[in-house]
Amino acid sequence: MKFPQISFVFRRVLKSLRELLWTHILTSGTMALTLFIFGGFLLIQENLHGMLRGWGSQLQIFAYLENSLSPADLKPLLQGIRSYPEVESVRFVSKAEAWESFRKALGAQSGVLQGLQADILPSSLEIVLKSDQRHRTSVENVATRLRGLKGISEVEYPEEWMEKLSLLMLGIQWAKWVLGGFLFIATLLIVGSTVKLAILARKNEIEIMQLVGAPEGLIKAPFVVEGMIQGLVGASLSLLLLWLLFFFLSFQLASSFGVFIPQNQFRFLDWNGVSLLLFLGWVMGAGGSLFSLRKFLKTWGR
Repeated sequence: MKFPQISFVFRRVLKSLRELLWTHILTSGTMALTLFIFGGFLLIQENLHGMLRGWGSQLQIFAYLENSLSPADLKPLLQGIRSYPEVESVRFVSKAEAWESFRKALGAQSGVLQGLQADILPSSLEIVLKSDQRHRTSVENVATRLRGLKGISEVEYPEEWMEKLSLLMLGIQWAKWVLGGFLFIATLLIVGSTVKLAILARKNEIEIMQLVGAPEGLIKAPFVVEGMIQGLVGASLSLLLLWLLFFFLSFQLASSFGVFIPQNQFRFLDWNGVSLLLFLGWVMGAGGSLFSLRKFLKTWGR
């Protein structure tokens, strides 16, 4: 496309943006809402991945000891567990330490423990696996072996929570694409309607350009560029709204569940997520414009 043609395209785009400003704003807002919902799923998925990685890096197995276990039997038990190829470290937690940790965890509610014996909690072993062994199969294998050892009464690890979180993440991933697909189709129709309004407003001009033999690409270009601008503006607006929501919720959740979810664990979309939203906005704007143009220009060209 030559420079005069490029200049013509951008003059037509600027004219359309002035004359149909509110129509373009409505279309960009609709795309922003669609991308905001889709981006919300991306944001939830990203932070669930982060939580799984964080929990995986701190994954521990808790082996509770029998009260009848003597100090003489404890030493060989510890040595045997430390010899496991998957195990990184083993820490013995006495009844007194377990009681003190429990009391501190209750904080201001520790008064409910008055009258209870300090040795009601069992002594235990906190077992940390090596970083390359912190996956479900390895954890289950170690737990199975621990349950067969003499002196261990019970073995626990956060399997149930990790499974539920993984299922939740899978559900969000599917909902993201299913709901996002319906929203994208609806948005494309809305973008197409906007393009139809712009085409009807310039019907005489387009017919004249067709009669004088103007290239079809030159006729389509202003509408496609308008759609791209609408898509990029909508995507940028959705990212701004997502950032404001993320900024607000990260403080709210950290203040409510700070013991379980530190504030620095929350993460906004990475560059891949931001680029994906911008790309989807660009595609929706350009795709909706091209779809409507193809239909209308073929009708008028007959």
